[in-house]
Amino acid sequence: MKKQNRRDFLKSSISIAGAATATNLLLPKNTKASPENILSNDRFGVLVDTTVCIGCRKCEWACKTAHNLPAGDASDYDDKKVLSKRRRPSPGGYTVVNQYQTNQIPTNVKFQCMHCDHPACVSACIVGAFSKTEYGAVVWDETKCIGCRYCMVACPFQIPTFDFDKAIEPNISKCDFCIDRLKVGKIPACVEICPVETLTFGPRKDLIEVARKKIKNFPDRYINRIFGEAEVGGTSWLYLASSQFEKLDFPKLGKNPAPGVSETIQHGIFAYFIPPIALYALLGGIMWVNKKSENEDEE
Repeated sequence: MKKQNRRDFLKSSISIAGAATATNLLLPKNTKASPENILSNDRFGVLVDTTVCIGCRKCEWACKTAHNLPAGDASDYDDKKVLSKRRRPSPGGYTVVNQYQTNQIPTNVKFQCMHCDHPACVSACIVGAFSKTEYGAVVWDETKCIGCRYCMVACPFQIPTFDFDKAIEPNISKCDFCIDRLKVGKIPACVEICPVETLTFGPRKDLIEVARKKIKNFPDRYINRIFGEAEVGGTSWLYLASSQFEKLDFPKLGKNPAPGVSETIQHGIFAYFIPPIALYALLGGIMWVNKKSENEDEE
């Protein structure tokens, strides 16, 4: 049997990779990674009135329970000391409540995915794993995700998280607006459990009108701004507050949608992206040849 040297091996491997690339070019166009972004006029939203939130954190417990995350007992959330810590959503909890001292008055703020109308995560994802649904929810499809984490970089609110303890599983975690509950006529778990009606669920356009009436009727209670009405093109979650939102850890954002140049570049490059199995085989073969050569030199 003729012994194959390194040059012969590389030639054959490159031929395989070239054939695989040619095959990919012949695949039907439905393999294109096309993100779905449905902007329904009847999409839902949630209005968060931070002036009435008491920091009970029942929303945190309800969220974990609804998503089958370790939640513990509801009484475990009575500890108010944790509110002073600057926490962010994580794989273990898709929403958190933080407390801020503004004008010597404690303000509790619930954070979760904002479910943007023009989501940067949808734009940045090169395989279409994110989509904006007609309900207003921005959801993630684990069957498409390749773990590139572009969504984490693109999000202006720093919401998508990755479980680095399970690095071999490309699982992105974030609030999904309780999409499964919405589909059967229920409201999000956090909204349902809130005991003081900090959270109001309904069509987004109606919530904006409710917020405007609150600002008009109680000008001493609210600043004249609805966060999420216009930021980055609008979000499904809207906020009212008694102080400037930048003092409550909200990012300073413009009105233009977050997706920009990155969408054109990324989807231009990866529009017909298919994991290059032949390339992986080629790289693996090169590593094998190099290792074999090293062993022969040692012998």
